[in-house]
Amino acid sequence: MRIALSQLVSSTEPEHNLRAIAEQAERAADEGAEVVVYPEAAMARFGIPLGPVAEPLDGPWADGVREVAERTGLLLVAGMFTPAADGRVNNTVLITGRGVDTHYDKLHLFDAFGFAESETVAPGDRAVTVALGDTTIGVATCYDVRFPELFRQLAEDGARVVLLPASWGAGPGKIEQWEVLVRARALDSTCWVAACDQADPASVGVVPSEKAPTGVGHSMVVSPLGEVVGRLGAEPGLVTVEVDPEKTVDEARHAVPVLTNRRTDVLPG
Repeated sequence: MRIALSQLVSSTEPEHNLRAIAEQAERAADEGAEVVVYPEAAMARFGIPLGPVAEPLDGPWADGVREVAERTGLLLVAGMFTPAADGRVNNTVLITGRGVDTHYDKLHLFDAFGFAESETVAPGDRAVTVALGDTTIGVATCYDVRFPELFRQLAEDGARVVLLPASWGAGPGKIEQWEVLVRARALDSTCWVAACDQADPASVGVVPSEKAPTGVGHSMVVSPLGEVVGRLGAEPGLVTVEVDPEKTVDEARHAVPVLTNRRTDVLPG
């Protein structure tokens, strides 16, 4: 399976960002990718009122992503915002293409480092996996990476690959935390983890938000044994990596059977 990470700097304009998604999908298809992971908030960056840009899953923005997926023959995974029943929005990942059309609403909201995502975003209520051929793929979003139980649950649900869109907040030590956490979740779940962050806005001359998480870059693909096999820097870019979700995962789970060695009789969950 060839997975591409498309590290973007999302603007405040959904139509502009949809064009960037299309351009990157075409490039990824040329590189032989089957799956393209875009960042969280690919529809529109954080730091603006989200209610006015949110659209339903059958709205024009999501349909635009579906059209790109159909035209390129790719599975596209992109962060957007959808209206929530309580007047807030959902932080949604659209997963579409190759016979798949579903979504994941972020479970763990970023109420940390002085930011309160839950003020405007409603939490999801389910873990999500999808089937791409014979491979089960799990989906998580950004702050979810700090919660190993989600990644273990995705593995228990059959996932061998976890796709992780993000818009990581900047700050002292945050790039280091990002890499440690992504690699740790690969080890916890013995899954491939393909983590795509928003590029650092400063890398393209845009002043980052002082409060909202607008990305630091450093997207990466990590093996089930924690090896970084593909990565990007701070600036926008595309990296395509070949992963083996069968042999390498089987080997990792045989060598380090953390999923079967768990003491759920003493430590449930």
